[in-house]
Amino acid sequence: WRRHEPVIQDGTVPRCAMNRPAKSCALVTRYADSRVAESVAALARHLAARGVQPLAPRDDADPQDDPALLRLPEAELAARADLVVAIGGDGTLLYAAGLVAERGTPLLGINRGRLGFLTDVLPEDMLASVDAALAGDCSVDRRELLAAEILDGERTTQRGLALNDVVLQKGESGHLLDFETFIDGRYVNTHGGDGLVVASATGATAYALSCGGPIVEPQLDVLVVAPICPHTLSARPIVVSGRSTVEVRLGDRAEARANASCDGRPLGPGAPGQRLRVAPSGHRITLLHPSGYDYFRLLRSKLNWGRRSFDAPR
Repeated sequence: WRRHEPVIQDGTVPRCAMNRPAKSCALVTRYADSRVAESVAALARHLAARGVQPLAPRDDADPQDDPALLRLPEAELAARADLVVAIGGDGTLLYAAGLVAERGTPLLGINRGRLGFLTDVLPEDMLASVDAALAGDCSVDRRELLAAEILDGERTTQRGLALNDVVLQKGESGHLLDFETFIDGRYVNTHGGDGLVVASATGATAYALSCGGPIVEPQLDVLVVAPICPHTLSARPIVVSGRSTVEVRLGDRAEARANASCDGRPLGPGAPGQRLRVAPSGHRITLLHPSGYDYFRLLRSKLNWGRRSFDAPR
């Protein structure tokens, strides 16, 4: 695959092109979910008929045990796949993104979930969109990942990557979490509340949005820093440069225990006095979109923009 930057001055969207024919395609989904079983089986047969080997994670149980799927361990799956297709909701695509985070393998999302900001291919367009991806006739959208680490003094205890967001949440219900935020080493605020979301532009329409954060066009190089249920109404989400380093320092009180996660995957517990640091990772994933992809049309569809109240069914 030839990889391109997502922004072109004349407003066009870059296309992907194959440097070599795809030999294998990994299908990532929740195989125990009966709603997606039919889609997976149809796609596996379609790929096999085209001479492309369909792959699947070995540890993900498929109740139908489709013989067309070659089962591989996750590490080998990511290494062998020329294309990854995530079938499900945005959570499925985020999981798939974690598999290819350091490889740049193109990733296509088929929406069998509820909202689907990242999985933007409709089920009825699945086969045609996969064919287009294999032919190099899709729009390329490269998204940078966030790097998160928990530090105890100067020692890093945990590391992780995130496409959407890094979330710090209180470890015990019934207690406020006390913490301080710093951006590029500069003190910003002292917070009391349920935690903090540090979201990429991609993740602006995820958890950060429910915290009152703005919708951000994905190609913008920014981060959204959004408090979760802050104790004071003056604590508001802010937008900072995507090149920034955001550091959260937990208070020294015994109840200042927190849990951190990257795209919903546990990163680790944070103890009083420890720090969570979030910064650009230097890694990117390559999302593929069908021809004619329009982010604002996607927003209108997912958020029901432009629908007048008297147009709603009675």
